[in-house]
Amino acid sequence: MSALEKAKRLVAGATTIAVLTGAGISAESGVPVFRGPGGLWRDYRPEDLATPEAFARDPKLVWEWYMWRRGLVARAEPNAGHRALAELERRMGGGFTLITQNVDGLHERAGSKRILKVHGDIRVSRCTQCAYQFLDKTAKFTEIPVCPECGAMLRPGVVWFGEGLPRLVWEEAERAVHGCRVLIVAGTSAQVYPAAGLIDLAPGATIEINIDDTAYTPGVTVSLRGPCGELLPQLI
Repeated sequence: MSALEKAKRLVAGATTIAVLTGAGISAESGVPVFRGPGGLWRDYRPEDLATPEAFARDPKLVWEWYMWRRGLVARAEPNAGHRALAELERRMGGGFTLITQNVDGLHERAGSKRILKVHGDIRVSRCTQCAYQFLDKTAKFTEIPVCPECGAMLRPGVVWFGEGLPRLVWEEAERAVHGCRVLIVAGTSAQVYPAAGLIDLAPGATIEINIDDTAYTPGVTVSLRGPCGELLPQLI
């Protein structure tokens, strides 16, 4: 039996499935990954652009970078991997949970409904002082945006390095992995914690789909090598 056939049988027989996705699934849509060849962190230092300290030091620079990234995301389209996961959710109903490290919104645009965004959403702007936040389609920098409610600076609605993950979202993600019969790990380098630590919580089978091996590859049930956009439709 091939690895793909084994993975298909696991998915077909599962009553509950959780999926953890990373930047690799969106790379096929033209959204740059952060690590590896062509990754964003090869050209930019995280501490210069994606930390609270960076924003306090130079909010204009940080916003210019995030507006550029918003433009990239706005031009991207969901690929076959995103659409396959949306189809799996439609088939499974309440037994499916999608956990994503991505902030690009492509899962939603593909039709996924039950999404836990552990790293936030780049399309959201959030007030630095009050609780106001909103879906912001602005993708061109003109000046530092301010909150329409209190006048304080807005910031991108993502989790920066050094910040904690949203507590309620994270707790729900942990419950989903604890309770799943199959965990699919798609397009993640498994290097960013605590998100990568979810893989350790899976009590059942784990299917890994990625271009390259990761630190978790030796311990997963099935490892499939190749693009998510090709393998996820075959798996589903």
